[in-house]
Parts: sequence; C-alpha cells; structure tokens
Amino acid sequence: MRSFSVQGMKRHPALIPLVTIVGIGMAGAVFYTARLALRNPDVSWNKKTNPEPWQEFKNKQYKFYSTRDYSTVPKDERPEF
Repeated sequence: MRSFSVQGMKRHPALIPLVTIVGIGMAGAVFYTARLALRNPDVSWNKKTNPEPWQEFKNKQYKFYSTRDYSTVPKDERPEF
C-alpha cells in the first residue's frame, strides 16, 4: 500500500495513469448512483408528502439520454394513469 502515496507514485510512475483512471471511474459511479437516487421518479424518499412521485414527470425528461423530446408528444399518445 506504500505505492499509493506520493512517494510511491514517484518511485512507480507507471501507476499514475492507473490510479487516475480508477479514481475517475469511481467518481463517475458515485455520481451516477447519486443521480439515480435523487432524480429518478421511481425512487420515493418521503412517501408521506408525495406517495406517487412519478406523476410529476409526465412531460419531463428524466432519462440520461433520449432521442425523443417528450414535451412535444401529443396528449393522445400518452396513457393517462
């Protein structure tokens, strides 16, 4: 574990790209998990104030990437729940 310190990185410079890429990957995984937990309408943290949070997202796009713009979809194409 001494090779992950600053002195260890100076002794083994080949580990610098590996540690950097793994760190970026871990930060991306944490960001994506937090985004899913906070922005996804399927997740409800407080069921007392809003028991059906997915009803707020009828015209909002919550997907990470979508080829379709949901704000321009006609009303008759969407099911009403």
